Amino acid sequence: MPLAVQINRPGGPEEMHLVELTVGEPGPGQIRIRHKAIGLNFIDVYQRTGLYSLPLPLTLGMEAAGIVESVGEGVTHLQAGDRAAYASQPPGSYSEVRVMPATAVCKLPDDISFETGAAMMLKGLTAQYLLRKTLPVEGLQAGDYILWHAAAGGVGLIACQWAKALGYRLIATAGSQEKCNLALANGAAHAINYRTEDFAERVKAITGGQGVKVVYDSVGKDTWEKSLECLRPFGLMASFGNASGPVPPFAPAVLAGKSLYVTRATLFTHIATRQGCQEMADELFEVVRSGKVKIHIEQRFPLAEVQAAHRALEARQTTGSTILTLG
Repeated sequence: MPLAVQINRPGGPEEMHLVELTVGEPGPGQIRIRHKAIGLNFIDVYQRTGLYSLPLPLTLGMEAAGIVESVGEGVTHLQAGDRAAYASQPPGSYSEVRVMPATAVCKLPDDISFETGAAMMLKGLTAQYLLRKTLPVEGLQAGDYILWHAAAGGVGLIACQWAKALGYRLIATAGSQEKCNLALANGAAHAINYRTEDFAERVKAITGGQGVKVVYDSVGKDTWEKSLECLRPFGLMASFGNASGPVPPFAPAVLAGKSLYVTRATLFTHIATRQGCQEMADELFEVVRSGKVKIHIEQRFPLAEVQAAHRALEARQTTGSTILTLG
């Protein structure tokens, strides 16, 4: 029987175990897919620890690429034998084979490898909806400053490149000089090591005291207050993750001084429809195939070593994208 990684209770990486699962045939609106590579993301950690509570036992994983084995009734955009990739709910990509909803599964162009497909769907679609859809009220124009936390991670390196292609001046933050250099090499206009510098003060210096139009923040608790300081009037605080822990409750009055906006965006509201998901994926595929955005796979772990992969991710020892390999 096919193997999958499951947890029976929330907790640390040691709660993940390889199990054999029976995989049936797809029902209406579903496909059956055999994975060739699997993406690793911080949302997997949130689900494993119980920060995002889900029914148990739970097969983890939100992103993968592989070959469609069969399709259920009503699925018209895919057929058996197609190369495909996805970022999709419900979890279950940490597996050799799975049955899943077809809505957010997209055909993978022949010139994009399975490994690249698995590494880029959740992270690349996240960068797409943030840079293209999650915009300040005054919009973004070429030359505008934006701030991106954790810029040497999988989403961040894609964002650095994509922002440069759009003409934005991305100010990156990261936790080491090595990671700052990586962000700069991928298109960031400036990089700040938040372990050695006050990033809010440095942002003010870089922007001549004006601040940035938008902060894109997947870190959460540790960067929240100083990120608000970095915004110019009418700026947007776009929170999309909690790597350091959830943002504590705050009074809306803290936004009043500069008439700031706050949003807590998620990928899955953006890819909830077949058409919307495909349009986003098409733009991602185009920018990757053009060479403007390269997907950096810096770590590979066999599926059986998933515990080590999670430990490296949580210790912030990874850069770029990480994948789990099969066979």
